[in-house]
Amino acid sequence: MKKLSTAVLLLGAMLVAAQENEEKGKEIEDIIIVGNRNVKRTKLETPVPVDVINIDKIQRSSPQMTAQDLLNYVIPSFNAVRQSASDGTEHIDPVTLRGMGSDQILVLLNGKRRHSTSLVNYQNTVGNGSVGTDLSTIPVIAIDRIEVLRDGAAAQYGSDAIAGVINIILKKNTGASASLTYGLTGRNDGDTYQAGANYGTSLGKKEGYINLSLQLSHRGKTTRTQNHDLDIFGNNFAYAFADDPEAARAADDAKIKERGLTRDDFNFQIGDAQIRQGQLFFNAEYPFNDQFKIYSFGGFSIKEGKGFGFRRLPSETSNVVSSIYPNGFQANLGSQVYDVSYAVGAKYNVNDWFFDLSNTFGSNTFNYNVSNTNNASLGANSPTRFYAGAHSFLQNTINLDVSKKINRFNIGFGGEFRLEQYQIKPGDEASYTQYDTNGNVATEGSTVLGAGGSQSFIGFSPNNAVKKDRHSTAVYADVSYDLDKKLNIDAAARFENYSDFGNTLNGKLAVRYEFVKNYAIRAAVGTGFRAPSLQQQYFNNSYADISTSGSGIVTKGIFRNDSEAARILGFDKLKQETSVNASAGFTLRPLNKLYISVDGYWIKVKDRIVITSNITDPRLDQFNVESGRFFTNAIDTETKGVDVVVSYDWILGSGNLNINLAGNYTETKITDFHFPENLGTPQNEFFGPDQINIIETLSPKTKASLGLNYGIGKFNFLVRNTYFGKVIRDGYPFGGVQEFSPKVVTDISVGYDITKNINFTVGANNVFDVFPDRQIYENSYYGVFKYAPVQMGTLGNYFFGRLNFNF
Repeated sequence: MKKLSTAVLLLGAMLVAAQENEEKGKEIEDIIIVGNRNVKRTKLETPVPVDVINIDKIQRSSPQMTAQDLLNYVIPSFNAVRQSASDGTEHIDPVTLRGMGSDQILVLLNGKRRHSTSLVNYQNTVGNGSVGTDLSTIPVIAIDRIEVLRDGAAAQYGSDAIAGVINIILKKNTGASASLTYGLTGRNDGDTYQAGANYGTSLGKKEGYINLSLQLSHRGKTTRTQNHDLDIFGNNFAYAFADDPEAARAADDAKIKERGLTRDDFNFQIGDAQIRQGQLFFNAEYPFNDQFKIYSFGGFSIKEGKGFGFRRLPSETSNVVSSIYPNGFQANLGSQVYDVSYAVGAKYNVNDWFFDLSNTFGSNTFNYNVSNTNNASLGANSPTRFYAGAHSFLQNTINLDVSKKINRFNIGFGGEFRLEQYQIKPGDEASYTQYDTNGNVATEGSTVLGAGGSQSFIGFSPNNAVKKDRHSTAVYADVSYDLDKKLNIDAAARFENYSDFGNTLNGKLAVRYEFVKNYAIRAAVGTGFRAPSLQQQYFNNSYADISTSGSGIVTKGIFRNDSEAARILGFDKLKQETSVNASAGFTLRPLNKLYISVDGYWIKVKDRIVITSNITDPRLDQFNVESGRFFTNAIDTETKGVDVVVSYDWILGSGNLNINLAGNYTETKITDFHFPENLGTPQNEFFGPDQINIIETLSPKTKASLGLNYGIGKFNFLVRNTYFGKVIRDGYPFGGVQEFSPKVVTDISVGYDITKNINFTVGANNVFDVFPDRQIYENSYYGVFKYAPVQMGTLGNYFFGRLNFNF
């Protein structure tokens, strides 16, 4: 029935009559793009694949409200999935491009390097062990377009550009616009509010401008759980191991009833975290004359999140203060994320030599606050709220770019100096300390009432505190050759020196040849590198997790690569990843409005930086953890794939139908493991099936979207189907291997121009309420998690209304 309904919607959208504005509704635009310096090319004239997404047009009619969510439904090789019960990762969505990690994508803002977050993903989610860039810190109302270069570009832009480059271009137009959006899921939760305003005006007499954007948003929490099957009065995992689970559950039901309680008293709240965000951005340029101009852009974002940890049950006497929480508790993890960025630069043009000197600064600070919890070792004197510490990352980049066009050649060269700093700050003493029965800090042999630190998220201690920095210096050169748009050759080289790991030299060669008008082949090959981030080098903490022995919730640790624990186990010092990236494809335009591109790619990464599985080793007992995890260059990987993009504008009756079909197939395999010689631990602990699963099969290998956008008169209709291929989730060490079948998610919307300046749109994301397959019981934390956060996530259907204003 759902497939039939989808077909009817598709057919209906295609048969509606016509539109006055031919360009309205296009999702992938034919615009000059990123990837080279001062070369005027459209997307079909580039030697490597690039998509240019007009955010203003697609956001008007799309249910999605953030940049990463929009890209997730427009670029099939791009993936972003919201996570649940995963500490900080609940608050910043990890993203991937072409199957690579979050930190193998370089993000630019107005062509300048954007700073990453200070957050390390370590909760066994997509992008585990990586450090990405939070695209949601940039308000959608401020974005003009997003350019996605789907090819390795380390030789052009430096570290992190292994999978590709996302370049976000801010608005610079004059005039005013605003947008108001309200949405709600079909389960009456996850309510969203977003209000944005953009204003631009000219500066001076020579095309100067200043553009300002303000956006406020709220996303309510969701709950996607069922009553869990835990023995709330005894062993937490009794049902899982009972000979007769139904009898065990019935016995607990009787005990619950005797105490005047219900199973609802023991429910989890697991779903999307609550997020509130405020953002203020600007983009400005002032020309003094035809040769010299100055520019500046940047912004401020504050994000407050509220997520949920694992339930602590009354029977967990070492974790729960019964006098405070007689029925146990589920802790709330609150975040305050401050993100600041600005760039200042000057451009100078003399005799067709173009000079661009700039300074770009960015910082990200992530504060943790835990509430509805306790420090069990303090007993009845325990606070129920804790400041658990913070981590921050700062980056400052100075660039000089020089370019000149000489006949058919365009040459470019320049240099870069970048400073980075990473810091972990401790929280309240009670958030990380275990006390004795007298209220003093516990020492060996002390009598204690229970576990120390704030339950669910243990605070950063002074032992975790760190403040480290490094700098890098780079020089680059690139040359482009264009022969009447028939033959294009790009060559680039980059030398970079890092203060903490040395030198690297990388190059790239890309060629495009148009053998018949509108028919071209293209190919590229290059080398790349990715320096280990400061976060990967120095992040360390203690965290609560399920014991690998099944004995309950215990403390585990993440240790620095240069720590005493790493030395004892024989880990090597982190070094850079190196890569080889090759692509080949073709573009064609058989009809005036029909564009087709097909591109295959191959990416080989050596010494890929990952976080290990939980290593249990007697030598770690002295650090008071059950197990430890470490960042290390543990694996080599090989990624193969193909991208297909087809776009067609069809004049249908009095209107215009834009058809956009895009698909991606990506397969990543681990080709080698690098074990420390003295570790002496089995592979399942060093880099086990769960970690291999995250790299190879947790993201869809196949993803495709078919978007139909039809405009006629004052109406606009959108129908977009997105296909998420099968994924596999390995619940090791607690569960089993489960295959999740492919799913199709349908977005629809109808827009109406009330006046020339006001548009009203209503619609839905996932209108048919599609979910991933239900998890097998052994992977569901004993029945709590019905759905895994894979493919389209666990939101379900979502309905929205939006008012757009343009003046």
